[in-house]
Order: sequence, then C-alpha cells, then structure tokens
Amino acid sequence: MESEYPIIQGGMGVGISLSGLASAVARAGGIGIISGTGITTDELRYHIRKARELSEGKGYIGVNVLFAVKDFAEKMKTAIEEKVDFIISGAGISRDMYAWGREAGIPVLSIVSTPKLANLSERLGASAVVVEGFEAGGHLGTDRPMFDILPEVIEAVKIPVIAAGGILTGADIAKAIQMGASGVQMGTRFVASKECDAPLSFKQKYVEAKEEDLMLVKTTVGLHGRAIRNTFADIIKDNGKYKVAKCNDCLKSCTYRFCTMDSLLRSLNGDVDMGLVFAGARVGEIDKILPVKTIIETIAAEYDFVTQQAV
Repeated sequence: MESEYPIIQGGMGVGISLSGLASAVARAGGIGIISGTGITTDELRYHIRKARELSEGKGYIGVNVLFAVKDFAEKMKTAIEEKVDFIISGAGISRDMYAWGREAGIPVLSIVSTPKLANLSERLGASAVVVEGFEAGGHLGTDRPMFDILPEVIEAVKIPVIAAGGILTGADIAKAIQMGASGVQMGTRFVASKECDAPLSFKQKYVEAKEEDLMLVKTTVGLHGRAIRNTFADIIKDNGKYKVAKCNDCLKSCTYRFCTMDSLLRSLNGDVDMGLVFAGARVGEIDKILPVKTIIETIAAEYDFVTQQAV
C-alpha cells in the first residue's frame, strides 16, 4: 500500500472516527480509519460501505478493532467480510487475528509500545506495526516517548513501522521517516477537523485545551489514558468511582469502577464535562478546526520545507 501522503489517521472511539473522517482523509490522499469501538457490527458495516462511497475510490480505508472488547472477533470478521484495505488492532494481540487476515488477504497491523511486542507481532503474522509512544491520546501502553522507542522497534523487525503518538507537524513526520519509519499515524490533529464525526462541543474542547489541562486517568480497561480535565476526570482520578446505571458487559476484563464506554458515549452526545475526552499530549498546540484537506496540505508543506532545508 502506498498513499499519496504517508499519513494514517488514528482510529478513535467512541464515534470520533467513523465514515465521515475516514473518507475525508482518504480523499485528501491519506489513509483513513474507522474505529469499531462502541458501535455494533451492523453500524461498522454501514460505516465501511459509507466511507467507501464518500472516498470516491481514493486512498485507503481501514478499521481499528480493540482487542479488549468482547465482540473483537465479530468486528474483525465484519471488517474482513467487507474487504477493508487493512485492520489495526490495539490493547492486546491474538494469533487468530493474523490468521484470519492472512486467509482473507487483508493486512493486519498491531499497535505496540515495545520492541519485544513488535517482534512477537511480526512472528505471528503482522503486516506492519504501529509504534505508539507516551504522547498519544486515549489508552497508553508505555510511559516512554515515541522517538525513544521508534529506533528500537525498527531494529527489532523487518516489517514496516508506523510512528504514532505526538505527531502533529510536517517536521515530526520528517523526523520519523528520517529515523526509518514508513509513515506516521495521527489522531489528535484530525479531531479538530470539520469532517471529524465528533460533535462540535468535543472538537471545541480540543481547541480550548492547554497543556496544563491534560491528566492521566486509569480506566476500567486497566490502562492509563490521557484526557482533558473536566468534572468527570476529576471524579475518577486516584481510583475514584462513578456509579454505573447499566453495565453492558462489553470488556473481557473490567474493574467496574465506572463505565468507560458510557463515559465516552456521554462525550459523543455532547456532554464534554461529564464524559471522557481523550486527547494527545500536544493538543494545546491546536487552535483551529480546519478541513481535513487543509490540515494535510499544511503538514505536507511543512514536511517539504523541513526536508528541503536539510539538503
């Protein structure tokens, strides 16, 4: 797979990156991802088909499936049935997912944070790995910066390596590629886009956020996640609890302190004070909501400027 720009848009749930955002990134020459987290298999199927229609045959469309959720296998099989261009999986790996992809001729990529896990993914059949550092938004698998981990992973595997976490500018992409990455994955920057599937209140939270507004919270998935401080984040910090009205039993393993899914859905429905608002470490550098095409063209211009200066 070779896109016009070496940019994969991160898969962000719940409901942040669906057909609207993924198709806009694909049309602009990047690689779009639909997040399968927090939607039904029927909704996933709908968004895959819708993204394909909206992308007008340009770019690539993939699906991100969280290994930690109970319907992981169903989501994987739905994506395969719909013949997506590739599948990315995070929060764990299984031998089966690579076998399913191999049988269908669909690349399966793993999100990793260590050379050891990258090497294991390669041996099990991953087509590429996404190296996610501490700067990423959402659930985190490490406390180390991405650019510290990246060269170790590149050394450990022969498959393509994608850099993720804290990538915001063309200069960041130039640095990653110069170090040996095949491309980058960007999530946070695309949230503040006109085509992002999140509500305006969610996007506005990104534009208004400062570095000091960010905090780490431990979710019921068992991992820490970086979120923008609000009333809900303050309630659940330091192992705080929030009563669950109804448990949907969506995770393979859950601490039941609160409902991660419900808190993400509240944000999606516009309540960005009593819901989780995940964001990357550099969200404070974003000050505008722009069209995806403008974002990518700006990043490309920055990349060209940096690489020309280096010659």
